[in-house]
Amino acid sequence: MKSPQSDSRYQPKTYVEIKNPEWVKNATLYELNVRQFSEEGSFKAVEKQIPRLKKMGIDIIWLMPVHPIGTVNRKGSLGSYYSVKDYLGINPEFGSEADFRNLVRAIHEHGMYVILDWVANHSSWDNALATEHPDWYARSRNGEFQSTLWRDYDDIIDFDYRKPELRKYMTEALKFWVKEYDIDGYRCDVASFVPVDFWENARAELEDLKPVFMLAEAEDKELHRKAFDATYNWTLWNILHQIAVSNKSVRSLSEAYIAEHLSIFPKEGIRLNFTDNHDKNSWEGHQYSNFGAALKAVTVFTVMMDGMPLVYNGQEAGLDRSLKFFERDPIVWKKHENEAIYTTLFGLKHQNQALWNGSRGGEMVRIMNDQPDQVISFVREKNGDKVLTFINLSKENVNVKCDTSLDPGVYENLFTGRSQQVLQKMTLAMEPWEYVVLHQSNGRL
Repeated sequence: MKSPQSDSRYQPKTYVEIKNPEWVKNATLYELNVRQFSEEGSFKAVEKQIPRLKKMGIDIIWLMPVHPIGTVNRKGSLGSYYSVKDYLGINPEFGSEADFRNLVRAIHEHGMYVILDWVANHSSWDNALATEHPDWYARSRNGEFQSTLWRDYDDIIDFDYRKPELRKYMTEALKFWVKEYDIDGYRCDVASFVPVDFWENARAELEDLKPVFMLAEAEDKELHRKAFDATYNWTLWNILHQIAVSNKSVRSLSEAYIAEHLSIFPKEGIRLNFTDNHDKNSWEGHQYSNFGAALKAVTVFTVMMDGMPLVYNGQEAGLDRSLKFFERDPIVWKKHENEAIYTTLFGLKHQNQALWNGSRGGEMVRIMNDQPDQVISFVREKNGDKVLTFINLSKENVNVKCDTSLDPGVYENLFTGRSQQVLQKMTLAMEPWEYVVLHQSNGRL
């Protein structure tokens, strides 16, 4: 009789079958809205700010769709990026093909990577595919092209992914931008609306060209198995928002969300953590209206928690309004404390393996405290690197006692630069929304 050790039926199996590119291990992500990024709204203007983003600690630039936009049923005067008229073309609003090549080259020369926003679920009404291959599109009950069901998307029409020819076309289009412009992957719009087997095959074909990073605008666990490196953490945003605006207990974060996340989500899967993105900013307020006085605290948490942190363009300059989506509405750039906070947080993330992404980083382990409705405290550790995080996620002053008996030692306070002794028990007097981050590298400061 076989022993359990030698019987393959009882061996644990890895859920995720793909491998993240090496450069994703400690990467940060920046969403860039070309139209609003500068007064010019051009690729050339973006190129000028690449050194600043590199200095802030950004590793991957996500460009919102760069394709020509449909004119039929267009929303506003300039239309939605997500109404794609030509999957192989460049939107002249932003510049020429040469300008785009130069931008990609500049990003690469600064040791950074670039991913494109890809809209596989639907096209504009006047995309040539609607005339050349009308059978590739979904139909309504009356036999007409249809927009995404139950959504206010009347400027687009949905594809029908039961058609093999459509799948081949879309896969070849994805490969085109990697081969022709040397991009490094994709952020895929409403990824869960497209069959997962399409994405799994597309990922495999892209990997034949180069290692790519794939981000799904979705939360589905199954997308990680063979298609996507990262998925959105919408749930985390919602919980942090409720804590900030509705005084919801921190237990909703620690004992509900994090407990479930650590128990069921694949360790190799990377969650995208954010306080803002183009969807939230355009339709649901901005970073200050959504988080108010809690903004810095939740920003710190989204970087300290496992996952890849996202910055939406302008957050670092204190963006305090919703950018228009269908019109020109340039960001007002100015020096702001947010940029210094991001730079500090991302510097630690790059250097300290405990904060790396997916299975490359340390698991979140709870540090028990006597104020669990208000304070979240945890440690992450990997290969001798360690980070202790304490955040008062409430609008009250709190005296909190933490059990640090497993983590005594001398640490550096990230935001003061001072050494701090941690004993078996730790007591903190914390102001509303205050945070303390202590770190070691290989047992040393």
